[in-house]
Amino acid sequence: MYNNELNALHKANRYRSRKLYSEDLIDFSSNDYLGFADHKTLFERAVTQVSMYRSHAPKASMLVNGYHPIHQELEAFLTRQNGFEAAIVCGSGFLANFSLIEALPRKKDLLILDEEYHASGMIASKTVDATVVLCRHNDAAHLEELLKAQTYQRAIVAVEGIYSMSGELLNPEMIQVADRYNALLIVDEAHSVGVVGKNLRGIFDLYNIIPKENHIKMGTLGKALGSYGAYILCSAHIVDFLQNRAKAIIYTTAPSLFDIALGYQGLLYILKRKELLCAQIAQKQMIIKEGLGLEIEGLIVAYHPKKATNIVAMQQLLLDRGFLVGAIRQPTVKHPILRIIPRINERDEDLVVLCESIKELDV
Repeated sequence: MYNNELNALHKANRYRSRKLYSEDLIDFSSNDYLGFADHKTLFERAVTQVSMYRSHAPKASMLVNGYHPIHQELEAFLTRQNGFEAAIVCGSGFLANFSLIEALPRKKDLLILDEEYHASGMIASKTVDATVVLCRHNDAAHLEELLKAQTYQRAIVAVEGIYSMSGELLNPEMIQVADRYNALLIVDEAHSVGVVGKNLRGIFDLYNIIPKENHIKMGTLGKALGSYGAYILCSAHIVDFLQNRAKAIIYTTAPSLFDIALGYQGLLYILKRKELLCAQIAQKQMIIKEGLGLEIEGLIVAYHPKKATNIVAMQQLLLDRGFLVGAIRQPTVKHPILRIIPRINERDEDLVVLCESIKELDV
């Protein structure tokens, strides 16, 4: 039924498939930045936390009977640690982004998305009645032009803390412009929480920004925290609005209790060991600089091959040497890249060898 379309994907070298990779591979591909997915102590602590309650599953949507003390405990912890007024948990980062972008822009509003914003937001933007425009990537001057040129009731700006493909940090001037125009500012911190800032809380932490009423932070549990799920931090007023208007919150089962507990345990671990984790992150960044000549500010390496090459073939050659890295192609990125995650629980020596292998293959 879809043979022609699938054949076209194969011909364009854009076909995707699921694969089961050997656990013997050295994993420099996963978004598990801190290695928590292998941390059995965190797993056991989460099991203990969930076992304290009669039910181990949420059973319903949060607005029926699915809201649980484990959800509430994580939300309270996040608001205290991040300085926001309120929080609400979500089933995934995709659902959290979709909730924000689908629900907040109303008729006569202006929605501005960074042109490299995550697909979840781009898809959600197709469902709104507001005026939707794209801002040139990380371009604060262009953002200000758009806010000046439009007539709107409310303005909503959506950006990322660390962009997932390039590893680039959010330009802090984007925050300043949004604040000047009192625009609602959505910051997707999926790839920055647990990675940047002196407390590893993300971009707000890195830039020493005290959250304001117009600030909204979305974070996931499925990256550095080694679990699955997400949360939104914002004013109590916006949480109230979301739980009454966001379809991806209202019409879905509440997040998994175990996943929320596991993410919570990861946050507690970071809180107690942030200095050590920061030092380990800095060590990986130094190896990448010395090995590939690239300065990274988080834990995402976007390696652009020097020669025209089949990026999937290059990925396979590295697999043959025991290294798992990402091979990212169009349309996700403009030009094919190797996406490398120098996870801190992999050995420094292995990261050095990976860098040497990439340079050897890319000649």
